[in-house]
Amino acid sequence: MKIKKRKIKYATIFFICWFAVVNGREVGFALYFYNFSTFIGHSGLYLEDLFVWPEERGKGYGKVLLLYLVKIAREHHCSRMEWTCLKWNQPSIDFYLSLGAVPMNEWTIYRLDADSLERLSK
Repeated sequence: MKIKKRKIKYATIFFICWFAVVNGREVGFALYFYNFSTFIGHSGLYLEDLFVWPEERGKGYGKVLLLYLVKIAREHHCSRMEWTCLKWNQPSIDFYLSLGAVPMNEWTIYRLDADSLERLSK
């Protein structure tokens, strides 16, 4: 398996995406960006999406990608790495817990969708 990088500029935000490649075929990816925590006064790495094609799951590709991002986070002196996971996605939850990730149950995600942004900008 190889890992290749794509740096994507969208608007003014940079996303970085690493792809797991097996026999010339992309089997999964990890897309992330850097953030900053005012609580700890330091940068972090935010994993926006970790995806492996269903037929390729269970082969360790997701773990390789996630551990690769851990290495990147350490190289860039990030103090933490965070992501979200849907509450019904038990296989992913089990995977993250097996790595020692801790759920942040005291936090709630809030979102303004495109319609809300439009309405509030008037």
